[in-house]
Amino acid sequence: MDFVAGCIGGAAGVLVGHPFDTVKVRLQVQSIDKPLYRGTYHCFQSIIRQETIFGLYKGIGSPMMGLTFINALVFGVQGNTMRLLGHDTPMNQFLAGAAAGAIQCIICCPMELAKTRMQMQGTGEKKSSRKLYKNSLDCLARIYNREGLWGINRGMLTTLIRETPGFGVYFLAYDVMTRSLGCEPDDRYMIPKLLFAGGMAGIASWLSTYPVDVIKSRLQADGVGGVNQYSSIADCVRQSVRREGYMVFTRGLTSTLLRAFPVNAATFATVTLILMYAQGVEEGPKDCEAAPSGHHTQIQQQAQPSSL
Repeated sequence: MDFVAGCIGGAAGVLVGHPFDTVKVRLQVQSIDKPLYRGTYHCFQSIIRQETIFGLYKGIGSPMMGLTFINALVFGVQGNTMRLLGHDTPMNQFLAGAAAGAIQCIICCPMELAKTRMQMQGTGEKKSSRKLYKNSLDCLARIYNREGLWGINRGMLTTLIRETPGFGVYFLAYDVMTRSLGCEPDDRYMIPKLLFAGGMAGIASWLSTYPVDVIKSRLQADGVGGVNQYSSIADCVRQSVRREGYMVFTRGLTSTLLRAFPVNAATFATVTLILMYAQGVEEGPKDCEAAPSGHHTQIQQQAQPSSL
């Protein structure tokens, strides 16, 4: 049931957060010489005006398709790692989260590559005159035919560098937040507390690894126009800093943080409601009461989302 709830919760999170993600990617990879957007609000405004509201949802098929497998990996690896470590401590939460983050890169990297390519397609056009990719699957198939396995795993190292500590920080922050907020048996605000903890944990996670995400997006978008600009991660960092300064690592941060809270809030709300419906509303407080030394643990294991 955790798996099903996590998948549905993750889908809700993608629906809420994908427009912010599209804006983030557009801001991260736009040319410094001829920028199309002045900031987050202008980017939103321009996409809706030039490409309609559906422009904000370009590339949504890829994260939707990958959700089932990513949630299965994250929930399975995190839960099994916690059982192997034996004790529910903040450090073990970090290690378990980091392990889950590293494993799910196998699916996350190709999924985000297709998402990024689809989001960049037809930039500034209401009706794209020439679509290179029909959908996310077609995008991956074309990249595979042209570049092989190496091509569909473009950005794997940067994804690994981002996801491993990112998920570790996420689970650590969530653990610390839930311990601080507490879970009383008759607390009417249990669900809002979980939503708040998840949202803030998502923000903490993004802040800890955001510079890596900028480089990942640039590497995955590289070559869209037919010309490869970067030869390696180091080359991408060098060129980006030389042309745009160190502030380049904050490109799209506003839309990312605006996205982080509602995405995790939507995921938590959906997961929590499904589990409460399946197990019975009265069972939640009993679970909390049964574990006085770590009363947040049961709810945490049931309601952890896998989407940052």
